[in-house]
Amino acid sequence: MRRADKEIKSKSEMERIIRSVNTCRVGFVDGNKPYVLPFNFGYTKGAIYIHCATEGKKLDLIRKNSNVFVEIDTDNAAVGASDPCNYGFRYRSVLSPGKASIITGEKEKVMALGVIMRHITGMSFRKFNISKMASIRIIKVVLNGMTGKKSGYN
Repeated sequence: MRRADKEIKSKSEMERIIRSVNTCRVGFVDGNKPYVLPFNFGYTKGAIYIHCATEGKKLDLIRKNSNVFVEIDTDNAAVGASDPCNYGFRYRSVLSPGKASIITGEKEKVMALGVIMRHITGMSFRKFNISKMASIRIIKVVLNGMTGKKSGYN
């Protein structure tokens, strides 16, 4: 990292950032160009879980190339100054390459939905409507090489 003074080295601090937000952005590989989408998600044990429809571009892209990139940021704010050239920006962020896979097993889908709902609501859910579960897919992204950065925070 170019600015070592802004680097977050603590995995637990990076995980606190991940747990503090409800939206992440996932970049997929689409030939020679990126394809980035925002998702609500759940996080546990080094992986994020996102849900989506049973078909669509993101699923097609994962089937072609499982490499993805995850971006999470929070606490964003401009920091003013009397000289516009001295303005800054406060933020905390976590970035990570990852490997995406599509979960198909019912038991793992229930677990993943529980993780997503706990992350978003703070409540635990263990039962889901099986017929409604058939209308969604769950994508699991195993994060590999998280880095964190912050500016304007001690």
